[in-house]
Amino acid sequence: MNKVFPQGDGTGNAAAGTKTLSRGEADCSPLCCSRRGACLSASLLLLLATLAALVALAIVLGLPPRTPGAQACVTRTNRTGFLCHDRRSCIPASGVCDGVRTCTHGEDEDEALCRDAPRSLPGFLVARCGDPASWIYSDQKCDGTNHCGDCSDELSPVSACPPCGPGWWRCPPTVFKYCSCIPRSLCRDHVQHCSDWSDEYSCPGL
Repeated sequence: MNKVFPQGDGTGNAAAGTKTLSRGEADCSPLCCSRRGACLSASLLLLLATLAALVALAIVLGLPPRTPGAQACVTRTNRTGFLCHDRRSCIPASGVCDGVRTCTHGEDEDEALCRDAPRSLPGFLVARCGDPASWIYSDQKCDGTNHCGDCSDELSPVSACPPCGPGWWRCPPTVFKYCSCIPRSLCRDHVQHCSDWSDEYSCPGL
């Protein structure tokens, strides 16, 4: 509601001109406005003091270190690897939790990572055998060696491994260590490694 203050003309009559005050001007005296300004300043100072106290507390107690999560990488031999926290070093999956600190800061042997393997290991480091209770490191799958003990890590359809590589000779091995191929380095060494003796009579060797 606006208040109108008439201006007298000396005869008791109100003058034609009037002065209109806004609600803020009518309701807020100089003393009231001063108090509001003081309250705002005090609130701002309190907020700044709280922030300063929090920063000081963080400095005294120490901020928790930022630990990046485990990440996969590809090794120079094109196998699954574990990326160290320096973002440059890629170690083989089977090098994690092997008792040897390979990463600069030793994160490959971190207690939280290794205390309940394989459940504590990230999925990209683990490969399951035909027996669900058995597991191997993912870089040991399809490497030509019988790590699972039942060749489930080497033979399809469980593993879906590619055929023997150029450094291997396909035959039914007599050695438990191999599944369907043997290294060509074993050919022509006068020792039977294949049940059909093809490693001695057919394999050209290296």
